[in-house]
Amino acid sequence: MKQRLVVVGGGAAGFFCAVNAARMNPQLQVIVLEKTSKLLSKVKISGGGRCNVTHALFDIVEMSKRYPRGQNFVKKTFHQFFTTDTIKWFEERGVELKAEQDGRMFPVTDSSQTIVDCLMNEANNYGVEIRMNAEVRELKMENGEWRILTASGQQTTANFLCLATGGYPKASMFDWLKNLGHTFSEPVPSLFTFNLPKHPITALMGVSVEKARVKIEGSKLIEEGPVLITHWGLSGPAILRLSAWGARELKEKNYDFKVHMNWLPNSNEQSMREELQRLRKGQATKKILNIQTMLPSRLWQFLLEQSGINNEMRFADLPAKAENALVKNLVDYVAEVKGKTTFKEEFVTAGGIALSEVDANTMMSKKVPNLFFAGEVLDIDGITGGFNFQHAWTSGWIAAKSIVQNCSGR
Repeated sequence: MKQRLVVVGGGAAGFFCAVNAARMNPQLQVIVLEKTSKLLSKVKISGGGRCNVTHALFDIVEMSKRYPRGQNFVKKTFHQFFTTDTIKWFEERGVELKAEQDGRMFPVTDSSQTIVDCLMNEANNYGVEIRMNAEVRELKMENGEWRILTASGQQTTANFLCLATGGYPKASMFDWLKNLGHTFSEPVPSLFTFNLPKHPITALMGVSVEKARVKIEGSKLIEEGPVLITHWGLSGPAILRLSAWGARELKEKNYDFKVHMNWLPNSNEQSMREELQRLRKGQATKKILNIQTMLPSRLWQFLLEQSGINNEMRFADLPAKAENALVKNLVDYVAEVKGKTTFKEEFVTAGGIALSEVDANTMMSKKVPNLFFAGEVLDIDGITGGFNFQHAWTSGWIAAKSIVQNCSGR
């Protein structure tokens, strides 16, 4: 009798577990159950259709710091399968990856289809069976064997089960897993942008600032990096990182809070005031609008308007009140956030199966034998930049390896 592995979920983690298990043990029958009619949908659309496969970070401790939840867990798992292994795995299958300046890694083709095709080829090469529109409704362990019931009434049995269902936006969606005896932390959104309804700054949509410091009032949340102004509010890497680190805290605030923006993070109020005094002396007759700043010209003009400074005003005529307002707007511009918007395709949930109940060395449940987890169904999530995919590849690979070892151990 062939032993059978059923993987629930046809995303990055589930697929990686399936193809690696099938390759490592050709005697193992591997079936992937995908509840929708699409496979690898996040892989396909991530990174604007280019697929941000991983991140060019080769230090495990440094890499683990990019995970708001699950840091200590990935610090262990990365010792088995890390960024270097991901790069090598794809290269061995003819897919070369390249690193961009910010560390994100993409296939050299700049097309996510390359990654999808590579994984599909592996599935075909090693006889992985894929069943679409197969939503799992019930899981039961009977006489040491899994019985898996789908919404259409189909029943499948398995010796090994790997759950790689992705993150769930609602706690109730974990209900079918509750009878397995696992606990999970409530899912909340991560990686979202900030809404500033009817705020005048949204007129600058499309303007991006290479480096700004963003702080959330009444919290320790602070990030520095690129910020993009959109027609609904604020986006860009600094905002997305804040949303990840603050996922639970911002949910508690009901996404209603104030952000403090320092558009020139190398300056503070005092140094900015000194700089304006210097300009007032050295360029008294020059129009303030025409001063070359590190900021995009549209943002500079906007901040001048917000400070009560018109386009014709010269430094010599700058009133103290307007100068104070300009200093404040440059280094501590306050905006009120009301609500969030999902960042394109990068939707990630914080929350999932409690990590204390999963063995990081094997990805096996500590409560139920031959039950494995991979990917975002666990309470692990990374900031934007390829970190969530790296966790998917790592956990999928470890689960596959452990399942194969348990096979041969029979």
